[in-house]
Amino acid sequence: MESADHILVVDDDGEIRSLLSAYLRKSGYRVTAVADGKAMWAALDTSAPDLIVLDVMLPGDDGLTLCGKLRARSETPIVMLTARGEEIDRIVGLELGADDYLAKPFNPRELLARIKVILRRSRSLSAVSRQDAARTVRFANWTLDAATRNLTSGEGLVVALSGAEYKLLRIFLDHPNRVLSRDQLMDLTRSRESDAFDRSIDLQVSRLRHRLGDAAREPAIIKTVRGEGYVLAVPVEQER
Repeated sequence: MESADHILVVDDDGEIRSLLSAYLRKSGYRVTAVADGKAMWAALDTSAPDLIVLDVMLPGDDGLTLCGKLRARSETPIVMLTARGEEIDRIVGLELGADDYLAKPFNPRELLARIKVILRRSRSLSAVSRQDAARTVRFANWTLDAATRNLTSGEGLVVALSGAEYKLLRIFLDHPNRVLSRDQLMDLTRSRESDAFDRSIDLQVSRLRHRLGDAAREPAIIKTVRGEGYVLAVPVEQER
């Protein structure tokens, strides 16, 4: 029998920690619950969780800071929680590499549903990720080493990509010369939320274009297809 998935809950609200611990355990998960970043790192040194539920408003390092640090060392899925409803918090969290974002107060059943979806997608992508690690991808005078995630220009300039930028670039490279709608991009980056007018994908594409030196007004690499979405409009060579 497979062991139960392990969820690490990081929230300074003791009532929420108790509620989520009880609910997730009742739903068949193993749960570790801690109150801050220091305790989170200690828990991670003891055991690697399958998913982290991370509150934004924490003492010491806040959740956004911790998300960035986590993503720099691990691909463990992250669901962020916040009592603040500002869209910029959600966008920043997703750009730092969070897989989903849920505003407080929330229904534990909704969090459970999101956890199940993210874990399912994470497993379905794991085999692909292992294959990707052996690939070098060349496009438009750029080379992406998928093992190290280094993006290098023809002149030898190395560009550092955030977790969200890397995910988005991989999607475009895996679907060259194919128009991808905003809905498809949100689904494929595992950051889809219910807001049909979410503009975070537009912002992420804009920032990725900037990394690639792609002109904002007349981009040559990632082009906008009015009313449809975006397309990677250059040849792609993938090597193992």
